[in-house]
Amino acid sequence: MPTMPKSRLDLLLVSRQLAESRDWAQRLIRAGEVRVSGQVIAQPAKLFDEGVEIVVAQPPKYVSRGGFKLEAALDAFAIDPTGWVCADVGSSTGGFTDCLLQRGAAKIYAIDVGTHIMHWKLRNDPRVILTEKTNARFVDALPEPIHLAVMDVSFISLTLILPKVFSWLTPPSPVLRGEGPGVGAVIALIKPQFEAG
Repeated sequence: MPTMPKSRLDLLLVSRQLAESRDWAQRLIRAGEVRVSGQVIAQPAKLFDEGVEIVVAQPPKYVSRGGFKLEAALDAFAIDPTGWVCADVGSSTGGFTDCLLQRGAAKIYAIDVGTHIMHWKLRNDPRVILTEKTNARFVDALPEPIHLAVMDVSFISLTLILPKVFSWLTPPSPVLRGEGPGVGAVIALIKPQFEAG
């Protein structure tokens, strides 16, 4: 009897349309969200018969772990971005952007020095204005003032970017929920290795 052809698990997920890309399939597998014949498999390159039973658990809430980090900060600081114009500096895959959209942000200017990194779902969302190959340090202004800037940058100190980001914020207005007049807000992920000397 001839043997069935075998394929990598990540490729099987994509070919069966259980994941929209190989990268997404690998994330699902590594997160323990994929069962093959009832067993959780954590190795994307593991080979299986093409006819094997594959079940994918509910997909992750955000396109990357960054979404959960920002969610925690928004909750901790009681910030509700509903209807706000925001900026995501160092947007990468778009975890922060995804979180802001799910929390009701009206528009997000996503800025990153890289290219072709943002998840396709966000790249195609009309509320996301993606600017790639751009260092936020050199962005003098955005098309409109923003209510909230979120930042997750690497290989550069926040002290070099924050002055520019502050200049993008809205003038005094009732922005932060439950508080009187204020100005736009900034939530920045601090990475000590890039802030030291």
